[in-house]
Amino acid sequence: MYYENIKCRYGIIGAGSISQFHMEGYNVLPNVKVIAVCDIHEQRAKDYAKKYDIPYVFTDYKKMLKLDELEAVSVTTWNNGHAPISIDALNAGKHVLCEKPLAMNAQEAQQMVDAAKANNKVLMVGFVRRFEEKANLLKKAVENGDLGNVYYVKTGYIRKWGNPGGWFADKKRSGGGPVIDLGVHVIDLVRYITGKPKAVSVSASTFHALGMKPDMKGLDKYFSADYDPENPYNDVEDAAVAIIKFDNGMTLFFETSWVLNIKKSQNYVNLFGDKAGAQMEPELEFYEERNKYFTETKPFLELGSDNMNTIFRREINHFVECILKDIPCRNPGKDGVEIMKILDAIYKSAETGKEVVLQ
Repeated sequence: MYYENIKCRYGIIGAGSISQFHMEGYNVLPNVKVIAVCDIHEQRAKDYAKKYDIPYVFTDYKKMLKLDELEAVSVTTWNNGHAPISIDALNAGKHVLCEKPLAMNAQEAQQMVDAAKANNKVLMVGFVRRFEEKANLLKKAVENGDLGNVYYVKTGYIRKWGNPGGWFADKKRSGGGPVIDLGVHVIDLVRYITGKPKAVSVSASTFHALGMKPDMKGLDKYFSADYDPENPYNDVEDAAVAIIKFDNGMTLFFETSWVLNIKKSQNYVNLFGDKAGAQMEPELEFYEERNKYFTETKPFLELGSDNMNTIFRREINHFVECILKDIPCRNPGKDGVEIMKILDAIYKSAETGKEVVLQ
């Protein structure tokens, strides 16, 4: 539902590429006006403001948060800025939509949740894939018992080549490589679809075998805005694999990569239950027994219903509704904490070579 007669005044902190999806989401809502943008690069912020007709431009987010008329912000900065900026915004009385990962670690994420609670403000995590139609259809199937007991799940977000360099490849700013960048999406998706079970143990390996390989030819490439081709710094993992066990007895096999010697990139989520199974990528399909035959069924979904622009618009609209209607948030900060616990455990298990038991 849109609120035709109410204008909410929002801000963007971090004018990088992901923020543009947020802006497009805000721009289609008649009840919202983005009035401020902040970026550490002044010219980038000015160009952004001109493009989107934003009246206030800042390079210091703390000055931006002093705007009394500002009600909420999207935090779309480097990962190491998520916690301090969001906490300051919450303490300044602003609602926050923070991009994933919520923080650099679970401790920071919990501090963000505590700040939101103390100030009675919304803290929403940018788990945008929760707004895919097929994800919610599959979630409903699990809730209805169509798959029975889901005891095993496989998921992966694998790129043949996809290290953006720049801050992404600098662990001090990003917190890690494909685990924290890509893995966060699919691990959260599995928890969301299966009723948010809590992880109890993690066994993982990370690999630093191939490096960034910025000179590879024949592939379309995306580089971070701050990537320096003269100094392609990289100290994060190429790939990772993990076995994650949950308190409901479910086991998750997870893999991810930025650089891997494979035929093609792929993204998959496969659920296995004792009544039926399901595949979410590239199309949603269900596998079950009927009349002593194995059968496959596929729902008809509208073409383009889950493209990036559409799911970001759904996410932004939900954030606005959470504030205006005080409805429960689909992506609460506490869910970001649980994911950060898992990501912390993946890195710790890989570093120690031992299984990590979560308390």
